[in-house]
Amino acid sequence: MRTVEETIEVSVPVGTAYNQWTQFKIFPRFMSMVKRVDQIRPTVTVWTIGFGPVRREYAVETTDQVPDSHLVWRSLERHPCRQGDVTFRPTAAGSTAVTVRMRFAPRGPLGTLTTSPWATGRVVRSELGHFKKFVEGLGEESGAWRGTIRNGHVRPTEPEPPRSRVPCWPVG
Repeated sequence: MRTVEETIEVSVPVGTAYNQWTQFKIFPRFMSMVKRVDQIRPTVTVWTIGFGPVRREYAVETTDQVPDSHLVWRSLERHPCRQGDVTFRPTAAGSTAVTVRMRFAPRGPLGTLTTSPWATGRVVRSELGHFKKFVEGLGEESGAWRGTIRNGHVRPTEPEPPRSRVPCWPVG
């Protein structure tokens, strides 16, 4: 597997950067390669990416996600060949360091030519720059999803309160 890792510093707090990143459906508004994102289930999205007339669609499962920390994903192809993670770290300046790490295995001779780490790193760096401009331009997130995912399963954001054994009587 080949690995590409890119980091960018975004001049917003960690919570803002993380919250904006969880808004997959608006990625096409600021990322040039992302043409469409559809949410199929809470942990599964279908991404349409492309350059010029060439389009590629693939399903992605979020396997691990912790608010203000990280998000881990993998492709759902028959022979999964893409996986990655995004981490969010506060910096001393009150900004956020966003690191995207992608691992991929090229398939066939054409895949070897089209998935060079140099070219992929350049695209990831460019798209992170678009994210930076977008979120800094807004100054705040346009939405948020604060759930936690472990092993591909969504965990409740707040534990259910214990049920009281004493009946609740109306007051007043």
